[in-house]
Amino acid sequence: MAKIKICGLREKEDIEFLIQFSVDYVGFIMYPKSPRYVGNRLKDLLSLEIKAKKVVVFVDPSYEEVKKALDYGAHLIQLHGNEPLDFAKKIGLERVIKAFRVKNKGFNLKDLKPWKKAYAILLDTFIKDLPGGTGKTFNWEIAKKVVSEGYKIFLAGGINLDNALNAVKAVNPYALDISSGLEASPGKKDHEKIKKLFILLNF
Repeated sequence: MAKIKICGLREKEDIEFLIQFSVDYVGFIMYPKSPRYVGNRLKDLLSLEIKAKKVVVFVDPSYEEVKKALDYGAHLIQLHGNEPLDFAKKIGLERVIKAFRVKNKGFNLKDLKPWKKAYAILLDTFIKDLPGGTGKTFNWEIAKKVVSEGYKIFLAGGINLDNALNAVKAVNPYALDISSGLEASPGKKDHEKIKKLFILLNF
């Protein structure tokens, strides 16, 4: 069964609620334009005790910003912008999840090849001027093809209670990345939806 990453967390009580579940990754957004931006709360949120790996999500950050997140206790850095490979290598590719935004036509698998040694590849839906958190699905046949090429894939983009099980069956990703699909409002998780997700996926 796919691992689970719950992203866009902003509230301490939501993270504490997740401790009872087998969540594998928790994600914190450090993109100021996002409604899920954690800003100067990042240090406190990363200090909370949870078994899940802590992922900090950036869009074209400086190395200093990334270094600070790692110093605060981030396990992984998710890059959602136009960051070059050399920047990721400076961080350490083994600590980088590199996001690619997928159009339903014209996605080139060759673009992924330089990133094969990254911790993982994240596939999200392409929407102009929106680097992530779209809440929209894309053609999962593309994701299925990427998985078949041997990539470790986090599948994002519109995953929710209605399609999570089908996403696992159809794509067989390494992990599902879910944010808006488990929310009561941007940055505030719906605890009942989280319970239902783990029941649905038999965790």
